Amino acid sequence: MGDKHVVRFEPVGIEIEVDEDQTILRAAAEQGVQLMHGCKEGQCAACKSFVLEGEDIELDRYSTFALPDFEREEGQTLLCRAHAYEDLTIELLNYDEEIIRGGLPLRRGTVEVVSIEPVTHDMRHLVVKLVEPEEIKFFPGQYMDFQVPGTDETRSFSMANTPNRDGHFEFVIKIYPDGLFSGLLASRLQVGDRLAVEAPFGTFTLRESRTSDLVFVGGGAGMAPMLGLLRSMAERGVERKVTFYYGARAARDLCFEKELARLQEQLPGFTYVPALSEPTAEDDWPGETGLITDVLARHESDLSGKDAYICGPPPMVDAAIAVLERLGCTTDHIFYDKFTTTGDPEDQP
Repeated sequence: MGDKHVVRFEPVGIEIEVDEDQTILRAAAEQGVQLMHGCKEGQCAACKSFVLEGEDIELDRYSTFALPDFEREEGQTLLCRAHAYEDLTIELLNYDEEIIRGGLPLRRGTVEVVSIEPVTHDMRHLVVKLVEPEEIKFFPGQYMDFQVPGTDETRSFSMANTPNRDGHFEFVIKIYPDGLFSGLLASRLQVGDRLAVEAPFGTFTLRESRTSDLVFVGGGAGMAPMLGLLRSMAERGVERKVTFYYGARAARDLCFEKELARLQEQLPGFTYVPALSEPTAEDDWPGETGLITDVLARHESDLSGKDAYICGPPPMVDAAIAVLERLGCTTDHIFYDKFTTTGDPEDQP
């Protein structure tokens, strides 16, 4: 362990102690301070902040798409990559005080695989149960880190279920041909296998203090946290109106259709709008077609005052943010989770 320094976050006035060997984001999470973040790998820019006081900061490798050189020179930093070597004062550029003060401390544990089922040709529904500790608390929409067996690498996946007492967790995971974890999931992981995990991470959670209508935009494995949010709303009888736009290439890429139909019955204000960008002749698809962002723009005319949640690959998230803002949804009402792929940060857009 290295020396420790005090990092103060403004404008919320919260102070934490940070070891030099930790990133600022990691130290905050361990102390239950839930700063805005996404990938934790210097790719998505969700944790970008401004250094008000202090200069002795070193950053682990990150993507210059997330933090261009000119922004770093101006004093901006990525909390998921930043190590403090003196006391600092940080201005949070993207924050939600309700989330910051209501965070849950990180917990490590071990889970056992219960089932692995295909939900599309390239996505798997993974269910695990907690072996130890007795409980890992999380909020719907958050994610868990899995240690990849035999390596020092971790991979992050959003929970699709709601918090429960039986210690089960569900995930929807896309299979990549050379994926370190998804390759394991596709061919070698078996029921009964055990994996080391850590959770909860992420701020893609429902802002409970709000009553505004909701717009969800998702694609691919971005289905997972959306399911978690919708299931939670149904369980708790939340009556906020919500429209879920979900994009897929063809009909074979759609999943959880029956459950989403049931959720429309359980949630009177819920509408599910799937769209295919490349439907095949065999699909005989009667629904919406085109990019999901174009479908969103066709269906919505004024999103002023609404809260929007976006989850999926970075290009889709960025395109959706632009459309939402054009339709009147302000930045402080847009929440997103970019499903970045893991690799050399310098190679990631």
